[in-house]
Amino acid sequence: MTMTGSVTLVGGGPGDPELLTIAAARALAEADVVLYDRLAPHEVLAELAPQARLVDVGKQPGHHPVPQQEIERLLVDHALGGAAVVRLKGGDPFVFGRGAEEAEACRRAGVPVRVIPGVTSAIAVPGAAGIPVTHRSATRMFTVVSGHAPLSPGELEHLAALDTTIVILMGVTNLPSITAGLARFGMDPEMPVAIIERGFSARQRTTFGDLRTILTEAARAGVGSPAVVVIGEVVRLARDGEASAVATLADAAAAPGT
Repeated sequence: MTMTGSVTLVGGGPGDPELLTIAAARALAEADVVLYDRLAPHEVLAELAPQARLVDVGKQPGHHPVPQQEIERLLVDHALGGAAVVRLKGGDPFVFGRGAEEAEACRRAGVPVRVIPGVTSAIAVPGAAGIPVTHRSATRMFTVVSGHAPLSPGELEHLAALDTTIVILMGVTNLPSITAGLARFGMDPEMPVAIIERGFSARQRTTFGDLRTILTEAARAGVGSPAVVVIGEVVRLARDGEASAVATLADAAAAPGT
């Protein structure tokens, strides 16, 4: 009789294999099957999971070659067949990653499932561009928003009134409606905005503007996905360039009383 295997939902971080946790690397090394996303660190999977069958189930904006229900079926079927299955997801499995749905599908089927958290791009990618999501001189809060679908007027009104750093994931397509909505509900048109493309890759690039100009700047630069959008006063810390911003933050961290 075949023993039931297991599923481990692994957060792969923002794409750099160096940002995998020790637990994530161990799970991959022990995996029989790995189902991975396009934003996970898949280029080195053959090295990280040498004994595993590797299955690409990645989605792209507007193109989902493997539907979510099929991904869940594959997880369950492989595990019921006795395999140690890793579901490798970009960022953290429970931050806009449908990891909770996959965990529920496993539990319904009686498959043991555990979660290994990952470094979320909502914090890591702005940091890589020299932008802290909080800073004592700017804000003590940050809000992470999924931008894959247009925000409602109520959501936009709430965000505009929060006076907080806003981090938008998957928001390039809907950025025009988001910036227009925030302005309509009273956000300062000179509020700084940054778009960080391809964080932690050799092609990382940041485009700066403000609420009024960012669409023009993004069009001029040819901005595309994947990208993280940051709206808030903290962006000013990196407006003069990422290298100088990183140096400024390092000096601040070393100052007495920090």
